[in-house]
This record gives sequence, C-alpha cells and structure tokens, in this order.
Amino acid sequence: MLKRLGDRSVLAHVVRRAQAVPNVDRVCIATSTLPEDDAVAAEAMDCGAEVFRGDSTDVLRRYAGAAQMLAADTVMRITCDCPLIDPTVCGQVLSLLVEEKVPYASNVGAAQWPHGLDCEAFTAAMLYRAAREAEAMDEREHVTLWIRRNDAIPKADLKGPGAPVSRERWTLDYPEDFVFLESLFDCLPAAGDLAGWRDILEVLAAHPE
Repeated sequence: MLKRLGDRSVLAHVVRRAQAVPNVDRVCIATSTLPEDDAVAAEAMDCGAEVFRGDSTDVLRRYAGAAQMLAADTVMRITCDCPLIDPTVCGQVLSLLVEEKVPYASNVGAAQWPHGLDCEAFTAAMLYRAAREAEAMDEREHVTLWIRRNDAIPKADLKGPGAPVSRERWTLDYPEDFVFLESLFDCLPAAGDLAGWRDILEVLAAHPE
C-alpha cells in the first residue's frame, strides 16, 4: 500500500478516489494495531483520512469498530489494493442501496466489472448483525462474506459492462500486478488522478503492450 504509483502511494490514490465518491461524508482507513501498520496509519492521516485500528485477523470486528467510531449509518467497503477504484461506479452502488431499499448492494455479485473496481455498500445495522452472527474464520476475515452467503438477506447488484471488460485485472496482489500498474500510471494523465474505467480502457487500447 505504501509503494508509489506516479506521484503518490497506492494508499493515497485509494483515499483520494474514496473522497471523490458522491455522497460520501468521511473516509476511514481501518488498519490493524500491529506495529508494522504504524506507517499505514500515518500515511492515511497525511492523506486526510480518519484511522481506526483494530484486530489484525478479525477484520469484520475491525470494520464494526470503525463504523461505531464514526457513528456511521451507511458503510462503503473499498479495499486498499484497488488504486483505480472508480468514484462514479462507487456512487452508483451507494445509490442502488438507497433506491432498492436493501441492506446490501455491490458490483461484485455478477462479476461484470474489472477486478479492481470492487465496492460494496451496506447499512451499519447489517454490518453490526454480521459482526454478531458470523462465526467462520473466513467470514471474520473477509468482512461481507457472511452477508453474501446469507440468501435470506436482500441484495442489489450493479450491472456492469461484462466480457471482455470484466476479464481485466486492475488490482494489486502480486509483483506482476505492480509492474502492470506502474506502466499504466505512466500513461495516464496527471498520474491517473480520478481516471474512470473507460479512460483506463482507452489507455490500454492505445498501449496494448
């Protein structure tokens, strides 16, 4: 998260884009209490984000703690391995949550978006329920897995462009992902500040290498 893409860190790109999501009031980085995450917390604060620090393995509990700290009514989950998260798409997911009157909405259910644009929105009440009821280790680690597995919970999914666009990989998990993103950011205007998914596709089409 602290590696640099263009003129700022991966984390700084995520925070900047999260701050640009329509109708978002506050941006919070929920990191762990481990000493190695001190630098993450410091970078987040330098970027103007709030910081909550909690359990390193029970990420669901950590999210619930962050929501309580912020007295949040609605939570949007964006992961910090997605430096190209699209504020417009995130705003559409938030709007879908409200329009459909459901406790959970996302753009991940139908797998119609590039990997790296993933976002989820849910009510704080739904998050607190998950934190109370989820028991499996993977459900504690992956925050919304208990919600997504529970067929009784109403959900809404934002439809996307589908294939072949959905086969694109714009996330940062492996060294080769960073090599790709570093090359891509060199071709984006103004170091990629707020470039949307269509802008990225245009750059990739112009630079297939």
